Amino acid sequence: MLRAACIVYRGVINKHVVKEVKLPSQNLFSHRGRHHSFSVASIQRPFARQSIRCYSSLSRIPLRRSRLLPFHVAYQTRRNFWVARLASRLLKLRYLVLGSAVGGGYTAKKTYDQWKDMFPDLSEYKWIVPDFIWELDEHINFDKLGKALPNSEELAKLLPDFDKLGESFSLLKGWLSSGPGGETAFKATDSQSFDSSEKQYKKGLLGDLILLQEQLKQHEEEARRAAGNINTGTAQQKRKASDKEKVDQLQEELLQTQLKYQRILERLEKENKDLRKLVLQRDDKGIHHRNLKKSLIDMYSEVLDILSDYDANYNTQDHLPRVVVVGDQSSGKTSVLEMIAQARIFPRGSGEMMTRSPVKVTLSEGPHHVAVFKDSSREFDLTKEADLAALRDEIEVRMRKSVKNGQTVSPETISLSVKGPGIQRMVLVDLPGVISTVTSGMAPDTKETIFSISKAYMQNPNAIILCIQDGSVDAERSIVTDLVSQMDPQGRRTIFVLTKVDLAERNVASPSRIQQIIEGKLFPMKALGYFAVVTGKGNTNESIDSIKDYEEEFFQGSSLLKKGMLKAHQVTTKNLSLAVSDCFWKMVRASVEQQADAFKATRFNLETEWKNNYPRLRELDRNELFEKAKNEILDEVISLTQVTPKHWEEILQKTLWERVSTHVIENIYLPAAQTMNSGTFNTTIDIKLKQWTDKQLPHKAVEVAWETLQQELSRFMTEQKGKEHDDIFDKLKEAVKEESIKRHKWNEQAEDSLRVIQHNALEDRSISDKQQWDAAIHFMEDTLQSRLKDTESVIRDMVGPDWKERWFSWTFRAPEQTIRNETKNELEKMLNVNEDHPAYLASDEVTTVRKNLETRGVEVDPVLIKDTWHQVYRRHFLKSALGHCNLCRRGFYYYQRHFVDSELECNDVVLFWRIQRMLGITANTLRQQLTNSEVRRLEKNVKEVLEDFAEDSDKKVNLLIGKRVQLAEDLKKVREIQEKLEAFIEALHQEK
Repeated sequence: MLRAACIVYRGVINKHVVKEVKLPSQNLFSHRGRHHSFSVASIQRPFARQSIRCYSSLSRIPLRRSRLLPFHVAYQTRRNFWVARLASRLLKLRYLVLGSAVGGGYTAKKTYDQWKDMFPDLSEYKWIVPDFIWELDEHINFDKLGKALPNSEELAKLLPDFDKLGESFSLLKGWLSSGPGGETAFKATDSQSFDSSEKQYKKGLLGDLILLQEQLKQHEEEARRAAGNINTGTAQQKRKASDKEKVDQLQEELLQTQLKYQRILERLEKENKDLRKLVLQRDDKGIHHRNLKKSLIDMYSEVLDILSDYDANYNTQDHLPRVVVVGDQSSGKTSVLEMIAQARIFPRGSGEMMTRSPVKVTLSEGPHHVAVFKDSSREFDLTKEADLAALRDEIEVRMRKSVKNGQTVSPETISLSVKGPGIQRMVLVDLPGVISTVTSGMAPDTKETIFSISKAYMQNPNAIILCIQDGSVDAERSIVTDLVSQMDPQGRRTIFVLTKVDLAERNVASPSRIQQIIEGKLFPMKALGYFAVVTGKGNTNESIDSIKDYEEEFFQGSSLLKKGMLKAHQVTTKNLSLAVSDCFWKMVRASVEQQADAFKATRFNLETEWKNNYPRLRELDRNELFEKAKNEILDEVISLTQVTPKHWEEILQKTLWERVSTHVIENIYLPAAQTMNSGTFNTTIDIKLKQWTDKQLPHKAVEVAWETLQQELSRFMTEQKGKEHDDIFDKLKEAVKEESIKRHKWNEQAEDSLRVIQHNALEDRSISDKQQWDAAIHFMEDTLQSRLKDTESVIRDMVGPDWKERWFSWTFRAPEQTIRNETKNELEKMLNVNEDHPAYLASDEVTTVRKNLETRGVEVDPVLIKDTWHQVYRRHFLKSALGHCNLCRRGFYYYQRHFVDSELECNDVVLFWRIQRMLGITANTLRQQLTNSEVRRLEKNVKEVLEDFAEDSDKKVNLLIGKRVQLAEDLKKVREIQEKLEAFIEALHQEK
């Protein structure tokens, strides 16, 4: 570049004749350390002194100055070599252009490569776009779909003559002066701004529709202004009646244009719905193999279901948005909800209260029109009348079940999910209708209960209140409007809906009242928007499609719409559902993150409290604790099978003898001992043992076995296991044990088989060896000593302390004890005289004892004498039997000889051997029944009880209690709510 500049400069100098001038070295150009000197032929004027310094455009480092010697420019003759110089310059300029092009191209390519490297690799994110999108052109014929849409000519035929409309409005503007704009209503269908999308849809059917909509708005506004001016100017109406007719004609044309526009939109929406349904059905059949994620509204509904069961002990209240439908009884609120859900799903009744509990309905889009309860897997096909009737019956049954203790309404929520093509996504809660009077058959507090339920839902600051007002009754009779105005005085989250507008238009004398209601001027309450709907002709058998047709037909011919009292976007349940859905999602996006932060703080507080109170315990909620207790109980039941046979038989034999020993001594042994010879003794014993075995003994044995099984089960359940023992399970274990025992029944055939075994055991009298004889002696001796000890204790209680206790312990006898002591002494004298006295006291003997006591000044009753005799004789008999037992220790030899030639008879020892052997055989039989069948049947009963308890949440709440359990439950709930809220927020951001 510098060299080219030098060449150009040289050419300029050569044009002049200069004289010899002396130039300093800094005035010369230098390039790459090369020195240039030249002379010119002629110079017209001398050079001015200049200081020139050259810089490179490709480097910041300045070029070095070239040190040139001064040279002289002399006057020379001019040479004409301009052709050669021109060619030289052109060649140099070519190289300059070529070099610049090559350098610029390389720089551009390098810059492009740098930019390309800066972009992230998006190949890993192709999975975001579903597979069926790439294959959409294979399954859908877009050419056929495009041909089905109307072309511009057909659309032009449907549209009005806008030139004519423009001329008419221009004429109106000339005749009438423009008035101020009217009040702004809540525009439900303007969910998106058309200004931002106008440029995008300038071409095509949708762009024409958007432009048409804007023009309709302008025409509607101008017509409204013209009508307002005509209404206000009565003088102008008289002078220009023909102008009013033209305005009416224009309004009629405007209404027809709106209807055509609405029909086009409905056709497009229907085609869009069919297309979406086709795509969802293909995906549902398995074309799209990737697992579908849960829909956004389903995720949100799950959060609300969890919150409905959450007990806010930590001031974290449920402030998540939902649409709360409130209204007076029979105002049509349930019908409005059915129109939004596009199915007649609720029970119906004429004037009767049908909604007895809140019903939460989650609306979402899906390929099939179905309904599912939260706690059930059955799907109700809403396109079939049979399923619709079954669904209504199921809702009514659930409502009646929720009402308890004689109440009329219940706060218990019934959760229902409805899916279908074209349904707006939202969550609605249908509440019982507000009443003014409690009628017969209702609970006295029904009115207050309904108010409290409604307030509980409406006091949520993020709840959208859908206030339903019956248009066919006087507005002054409304109760719900006052209630709503109390809960939302500013109307920031209230949408007012006027139902039964067809009846209102027919019956109301002044239609302006309807306009006042829709404009919010009649009621004191405020609202975001006002809507007018028609929910059918009052026939309960009407279908949703017929109601829609009737609603559209009514508003097409309604004078309210023609006269401008109602606006097009304020009518029909379709516009209402769009508005409610838009408001719902705006509220959700504005409040869900704040609610998630609140639960996050609550979770931190709960976790901190757990760490401080239970640092070494896992956070087990009630269900997890129940599973842990269930495993422990089953292990303890299985431990019954590990009990040794010896242990079973020892416990059974001991317990059975304790149960029957009194009967054996009192009813068998004592009566038999009163006989005079051994034959009579043995006969009496055999008879009494047979009677006992036939009637009482088997049943007693089974009772003992069953009680022993219960005791062993209780022992395993209640015994301490050291540090592993958790007393939080004690109440649950006790309840499981009691319920299992209550359900358990011993085998009915056990008594019959046991009776035969016991009878055979008692008939055997043969003692085979001395060891068995000694065992019988020991058994008899232990039994008699135990009975003697008990008898001594009874006598001591009867007569009071003896002289040693009275002397050393300073105790005294009561008067009754003194009498009994005197009676006892008198009876002992009688026994000392006759040691073989029979067991019963004769009447004359009783009289003798009484008279002897009276001589000593002791008045005694005969009954007291007999009672005392019973204990005194028992002690005497037991002592005698013990003495006889000691004599029989050496009697086995005589027993083998059948006591021939011997005065010693030991038949009582044989009796006790027979009893002892029967006890052993019975214990062995019962042990086999226990280990082979009863323990397993009990284990089965315990499992069934645990399964029943697992399904009964109330049981678990009552049996697993304590601060630790409640804290773990709250922590689990809060964690689950926070996690689901975070997942929902993430999905919500992705949808944006």
